[in-house]
This record gives sequence, C-alpha cells and structure tokens, in this order.
Amino acid sequence: MKEHHLLMLGAGFMQKPAIESAKKLGWRVTVVDGNPAAVCAPLADTFEPIDLKDTNALIEFAKKLKETENLDCVFTAGTDFSASVAAIAEACGFNSHSLEAALNATDKSRMRSRFAAFGAPSPKFVEADAAAAQKIADCAYKAGDWPFDAKSFPEKYPLVVKPVDNMGARGCVTVFSLRELAEAVKTAVPLSRTGRAIIEEYMDGPEFSIDSLVFDGKLIITGFADRHIYYPPYFIEMGHTMPTAFSEEDRNNVIKAFAKGVKALGLSCGAAKGDMKLTSNGAMIGEIAARLSGGYMSGWTFPYASGINLTEQALFLASGEKSPIFDDGNLKNLPKIANGVWYLPPKEWSAERAWISIPGKISSVSGLKEAGKMKSVKDIFPRTKEGDTAVFPENNVEKCGNCISKAKTRAEAVEAAENAVASIEMRLEPNDEKTKEFLEGRKSFPPSAFQISADAAADIDAIDDGCIFDSRIGWECQIPHSLREYIELKDWNHRSMRMVLDRFVELEPEAKVKMRTFWRYLIRGSLQGVLFAVDSSKNI
Repeated sequence: MKEHHLLMLGAGFMQKPAIESAKKLGWRVTVVDGNPAAVCAPLADTFEPIDLKDTNALIEFAKKLKETENLDCVFTAGTDFSASVAAIAEACGFNSHSLEAALNATDKSRMRSRFAAFGAPSPKFVEADAAAAQKIADCAYKAGDWPFDAKSFPEKYPLVVKPVDNMGARGCVTVFSLRELAEAVKTAVPLSRTGRAIIEEYMDGPEFSIDSLVFDGKLIITGFADRHIYYPPYFIEMGHTMPTAFSEEDRNNVIKAFAKGVKALGLSCGAAKGDMKLTSNGAMIGEIAARLSGGYMSGWTFPYASGINLTEQALFLASGEKSPIFDDGNLKNLPKIANGVWYLPPKEWSAERAWISIPGKISSVSGLKEAGKMKSVKDIFPRTKEGDTAVFPENNVEKCGNCISKAKTRAEAVEAAENAVASIEMRLEPNDEKTKEFLEGRKSFPPSAFQISADAAADIDAIDDGCIFDSRIGWECQIPHSLREYIELKDWNHRSMRMVLDRFVELEPEAKVKMRTFWRYLIRGSLQGVLFAVDSSKNI
C-alpha cells in the first residue's frame, strides 16, 4: 500500500479516529485547526494553526504541501467543513465529492432545493435572512399578515427553524406560533456563517442516523442507528443505538429515501451522513452531509458493532485507493436495498448515551471510573469537569458527557450504557441563583426530571412548610402518597426515583431539609436537586 500524506481538517476529539487511523496505516498526517490547543493537535506529524473558516488560506497551504511534501489527500469528520475539503481537493486534484455537491450538502437551503428538484422526500421550506427576520417580527408584533406566499408555504404549525450552515442542532427549534417563529428566526440567523436560516414543515415520527460511503456509482450503508431525541422545542440527541429496532421494511424504506437524497445532492466519492425520519407520510430526509457522522457513531459505535474501521475505509477513498468494502465479492454478500445500494449489517450491538446536568457550577464529579469498569461498557467520555458551568442543553454540544457500550444483544448494550450514565454524579455548588431559579421554575422547558401529574404536584405544594424531611428515618415513610406510583419512573440520566432516594440517604444519612422543598427539588432536579437543597441549607 502506498504511503500517503493526509491533510486533516480539525484537531478536536471527533477527529481523533481519522488521525489515529491514518497514522496506523503508516501515513503522514498534517493537521490544521484554528485552535493550537485542540485536544488532538499533538497526534499530528505536523500541526498548522489555520482557521478552518479561511478556505483560501487552507487551499494555499495545501498547494504548498503538495509541491514540497507530496500531500495527496484531504479529509475531515465531525465538522462543518466538508465544503472546504472539496475546495482543497478541487484545487489540488485530490479525490473527493465535487465542490458543487459538497456545497449542496452544507447549505440547508440549497440542500432542500435540490431535494425538491429531484423528488427526494423532504419538507417544504422557505429561507429567511435578517430582512426576513425583521418582516416576520413586524407581522408577529404588529398584527400583520403571514409574511410568506400562503400557497407555497402556508402558516401551519408546528414549524422548525434552523441556521442554514451549522451543526450540533445549534439554533434548531420547533415553534407553535408566529411570535415564537419571530424569536426563533432572530436567534438562528446570527448563528449562520452566511446570515440565513430556513423555516420548514415539522416532520413527525422516529429519527435515524445513517453513515454511508459512495464510490463509482455505488452506495453502501455503513451504519443505521436509532436516534433518541428529547426535550422539545429543541432537538437534543441523548444517544443512539445500533442496529435499529425497526423492521427490515421500515429500514429499507428509509435507506431508499436517503439514496435519493445522495443522488440529488450529487455526492459521488466519499462519505455521506444522513439524519432521517419515518413520518406518518413515509420516510423523509432531515439533512445529508458530505462527511462521516460526528456524535460517536462513525468512529465508535459502528466499529464496535461491525468490527470495521469505517474511518479507514473513508480514508482509502480520499487517497484514491478503492475501499475494500466496494469489492464485487464483498457486495455479493451484502443485502441489496435498491439498484446500486447495499446495506452492511453489523454483527453486534452498540449503544451511546449522554448525561446532562441542571444549570449551575459543578463542584464535584464522581463515578466515572466505576462506570468505565461496568460490564459491556467500552468508553466514558466526560465533557464537563469540576469548576465548569453547566446548562440544561438546548443543542448537542451542551451535554456533559457520553457512555458507549458493546454487547451481544440490543438489550444488554442499552442497559450497559444507561447504567453507566446513571452511576455518574455531578454535584453543584450551593446557593447558586441559576440553579435555584431552575429548581423553583415551572416551565415546560427545561423539563422536570420526573414528569408527574398536576394533582401530584399540587399535593407536594400543599405540604406544610414546617415539616422536615429527615434522612435518619428513611424516605419510605416520608414520600407523599401521590408520588408512590412514580417510584420506578426514570429521570433524564436513567435513574429511577427509587434509586435517587436510596442514593440521597446513602450520601446524606443525617440530612434534614424542609419537606416541601425536598420533594419539589427532587421532582424538578432529581439527585442534583435534593443534594443542592441539603448543601444550600448547610451554608445558610
């Protein structure tokens, strides 16, 4: 095999599998990133601090390396910069999707237009810039008419707003009224590098992640996972599980819709990643990117489930070498979904789950080592540490960490990942106003840790303020009767109410907290809430 010289865009953690895979192949790796302190910068043979948004500087640097150091391929994974990869490849004569195709897959407005033109199933949409945002606001707050052509894009809620060129669900939100739409567009437009957002029809139904490789007119689906999306009006992915639990028929219908989207965008040489929905009207495309997925799928869960280093296969295509999975002998053994489309089924199961926090400053994190030692757990990736400030996530970069498992069955993989998350504890500094505001709040977002009925909540509110919760006598005789039916209900970090109460008494065997505050904070903030209550009472 030829020894290649790779230019890698990005030195963040999501680029680690690509850098390590190239090094394992014996390639030379030059990495560029605007942040010299990026976590994977030390893994490179050579690192160059270049802002990944500066395409012209990237192209000039690549040309220089081609002339002087035999650079012959360029790659990225888990970033927004697949169009920059294509621009460099076009300027240097490297293998890649065309620049036109990469731009189609980067700009959501162009993407939706291509889907519509080629009959790939996706929602209707309109584009909005700063002027449109002002027009929507005028209509919303001055009782004006619907600001768009009602025939092509009627006022029908819910709607979804997204920046046209961002990732990680930043700025993505569901809206239910014209005023909510005005606020969402006002927020989304500045989050776009080009100052634009799209407003589109809401798609109901379950969501899936697809990874694939495309080459020589052939498309191989190299990963199909169930996405677990929560906390409307935002779209927070709390994990994914591979392979899907849905039927072969449903899976194949989603893949066929994805294949139409790949063709519509013109993707022809490299990776393609899709966010797909199975709606009441059939399979539809959320979006398709010209790269491998981030979010631990292409670099972790698919390799665990399949035994195949997907990043390595994508690197082969970038270098001009044919990926072995495209060999005719291999394709004969794969399920054929449609003409030119195959599915590479995994052999085992892998699950990824995230953990999150209520707002506040983290005073301690525990349980990480214990979680990593659990059966079937492969990786624990914390993103926040002691001293960091946590928020309840409104996008996929505000979560606190991720656990990944591998097992012989789906149930075992899911249980391992969720048990690992449940064992990780983040205690917050007492008397923090943001934490208190969250715990005292009654808003639909952020949601409460435990979703209970209005009657049960009213029972808690009616508790005499002079009553005290006392850990010394246990929780069983102190729990309000109306909460007993919820005792096995789980919070967002997969802890049941019973688990939380047992753990609180274990951690704080001498605690005394106002009874009403204790149960309110438990429902709203789970273990973090009641620990905050006792810690704050100690500091009064």
